[in-house]
Amino acid sequence: MTFNNQKLYGYIRVSTREQNEDRQLVAMKKFGVPSENIFIDKQSGKDFKRPAYIELLEKLKPTDTLVVKSIDRLGRNFYEILEQWRLITVEKQAYIVVLDMPLLDTRYQKDDLTSQLISTLVLQLLSYVAQIERDFIHQRQAEGIAAAKAKGIRFGRSTKDKPDNYEEVFNEWRKEKISAREAGRRLQVDYKTFLKWTRNK
Repeated sequence: MTFNNQKLYGYIRVSTREQNEDRQLVAMKKFGVPSENIFIDKQSGKDFKRPAYIELLEKLKPTDTLVVKSIDRLGRNFYEILEQWRLITVEKQAYIVVLDMPLLDTRYQKDDLTSQLISTLVLQLLSYVAQIERDFIHQRQAEGIAAAKAKGIRFGRSTKDKPDNYEEVFNEWRKEKISAREAGRRLQVDYKTFLKWTRNK
């Protein structure tokens, strides 16, 4: 699918490698973005050192259209979202479509001052809300961690309990009858875990 005989691109970002991009991907394909024109970054939005995003910007030409699922895919805060919007629409002279907010579709606003005004106001409001929501999430996380620590809850990986046959296996390893890897196999743990236990004995 093209608009004004130009290319249609999609950009997807998930904040960590554990998150799934399927929801955004389905929305892109439903809109008509070709699979080969969808760029995906699976990392934090803490900065714009994102390889797929950078590659996309290099390909974006005047009157091409960039599709995103939601406005916060473009930046981590109010100012970054507005800056990326300006970069794409003004410097690149490309269009933007935000699937979650139909009012943010710049393809039809070139000569419509009312639509441009509404789009600008909506963009600034949504960008502000995205930053406030992110700030609230960080605040709640910090408060939750502080409350848990106050209750004596420890964070990080818990210490694995030693199996009942640990002493027997340890003694064989100490007498050099078996290797650390064999000891780990018998204890059903990684040999590094076994060696860590031996140091803490």
